[in-house]
Amino acid sequence: MSCAEDTGEHALADGGKELPLCGSEEQGFKPGPGVGQPHSARFLQVELELNAHLRRLSFSEPVRHIYNPLEYAWDTHRCYVQRYCRPGQRILFLGMNPGPFGMAQTGVPFGEVSSVVDWLQITGEVGHPQDEHPKRRITGLACTQKEVSGARFWGFFRKLCGEPALFFQHCFVHNLCPLMFLGASGKNLTPPELPAGEREALLALCDIALCQAVEALGVSMVIGVGRVAEQRARKALSAAGVRVRVEGIMHPSPRNPRANKGWEEVARAKLEELGVLSLLNKDNL
Repeated sequence: MSCAEDTGEHALADGGKELPLCGSEEQGFKPGPGVGQPHSARFLQVELELNAHLRRLSFSEPVRHIYNPLEYAWDTHRCYVQRYCRPGQRILFLGMNPGPFGMAQTGVPFGEVSSVVDWLQITGEVGHPQDEHPKRRITGLACTQKEVSGARFWGFFRKLCGEPALFFQHCFVHNLCPLMFLGASGKNLTPPELPAGEREALLALCDIALCQAVEALGVSMVIGVGRVAEQRARKALSAAGVRVRVEGIMHPSPRNPRANKGWEEVARAKLEELGVLSLLNKDNL
């Protein structure tokens, strides 16, 4: 199954066209956008280039449906990036890929709807993927299904920081891969569940984009949310010679028994160990 027909340009939510796809080298994209652009614009350009490359990929069984919220939820995603991606952020929290009731609905990483709407104050229109599974409809910011991982992630930082401004003064949140994969039944398939060759082709492109994103953001630490994101980030950034510290925290997924026993306590202890907690604690102000 193809992600989409590759027309060479990408229609954006506002009716415009994507910035031209950079001519790619055999092993990657051309160097990231110039420093003359606004901070958030440079980051968005990296994502648009990745989108264009991903549309050339195809996937076989067990994948039946592919959702890319950086296409159909570009409006809300752009709102998130333009509002919260800013100079001076030193820490990047890195997830793996969208969940069906989080970023797939809202365009925001770990984007559980109430957190996105009530705390992050994200607005915008959300469309639909080209080939929508009947059991995994996109209802955008009107989605009533709660995404546990996102509720835990953003809920923790809401308690800790009080206001988004404190969190985003120091941190940004991003996903390694923007695609969500569904099987015939509507089951969410994570990248490790894809056929090996297709998975590596996908992640090789995502690795390149991650290196560009880290350099565009200028962060000094990447914190993988979950072991898979941590290990992939460490491998990709080290191989590319990007000098940045890579660490990890436990994933808040309800599939993780340890997370169900008290994810916030585990995350708090790890962030304290990393020297991050004191930056984000509103009580220290």
